[in-house]
Amino acid sequence: MSSESSRRIQVPEKLKEVLLQFSIAFLVEQPPDVIDYAVEYFSKLQAERPSVATTEQSTDDQLSVNSQEADAEPPVMQGTRRKSVFAEAYDPEADDDDDGATAVFPKTDDQRARLVESVKNVLLFRSLDKEQMNQVLDAMFERKVQPLDYIIRQGDDGDNFYVIESGIYKVYIDDNHINTYTHTGLFGELALLYNMPRAATVQAETSGLLWAMDRQTFRRILLKSAFRKRKMYEELLNSVPMLKALQNYERMNLADALVSKSYENGERIIKQGDAADGMYFIEEGTVSVRMDQDDAEVEISQLGKGQYFGELALVTHRPRAASVYATGGIVKLAFLDVKAFERLLGPCMDIMKRNIDDYESQLVKIFGSKNNITDTR
Repeated sequence: MSSESSRRIQVPEKLKEVLLQFSIAFLVEQPPDVIDYAVEYFSKLQAERPSVATTEQSTDDQLSVNSQEADAEPPVMQGTRRKSVFAEAYDPEADDDDDGATAVFPKTDDQRARLVESVKNVLLFRSLDKEQMNQVLDAMFERKVQPLDYIIRQGDDGDNFYVIESGIYKVYIDDNHINTYTHTGLFGELALLYNMPRAATVQAETSGLLWAMDRQTFRRILLKSAFRKRKMYEELLNSVPMLKALQNYERMNLADALVSKSYENGERIIKQGDAADGMYFIEEGTVSVRMDQDDAEVEISQLGKGQYFGELALVTHRPRAASVYATGGIVKLAFLDVKAFERLLGPCMDIMKRNIDDYESQLVKIFGSKNNITDTR
């Protein structure tokens, strides 16, 4: 083999990130056709890509990327190696355990804070919401190691992800020392997605303490949470009369495009006069809709679970016609951004335009003049 061909091929970090995020999306969605899904996924990614890409990388990001090198697929290996495959199948719909039976391993506040700090820039964890992240941290279990213990061996099947709390660990590829972790760092996170041979060996040089997460537990948390959220959104959307015009698969696509947001009591969600960036469906709680009138805000309505707001400005392409505030405790909303709105709610557009007259009729009853309404919009 020539020296040129034997050199290790360097996988661009941006490629790692894009493929990792695609893998997460694929595992969550579980589409029937990977090629069709890939075309749709990357087409959407291209359409939403900002015009100017940022090339700078923070120190924390670099730490996260470096940590993945111990678990990345090496491009050149001697002999034939088994192809990497997605992790074992898990059907969240068939899992009837709603008691959250995932084990919880106690941690001190200090340990938990260090774990949060360690994993905050792991690409794989960036897609987790707060609830999922807490479940992951709860499920990480302790592993004590002694000097010369092997944590992972190159070529072995990968099943656990590790965060270092203490100890010194050396990383080897083909018996060559390539990196050392000293009382901090993480490795093996790709094992949470793939059943693939380890690309490196990690050996403890001193005694130490690791926190570990196994693949099946992680996927159960990630996929079941995503499944529950999709079912919740589907039920929410099925209760919205306006969306009856959508086919079932269109409502499923809409459910997948929603993003959860939470607001504290009294917090403003949208401001009258601002440009519209999307619309909201209410998952839980109550909101107050208010309009400026004579230098004061007048409440025109209250909305609760299953109702929606913010679509008017998207239909009319005007600034927000009213402000909306969270009331009566924490309010949970499902947010649909303007691009997804235009892409997914085309069949409902005529209905929403017809509803504009209803909005104005209701406001005339409150303010007494259509001119006043026009002024506020």
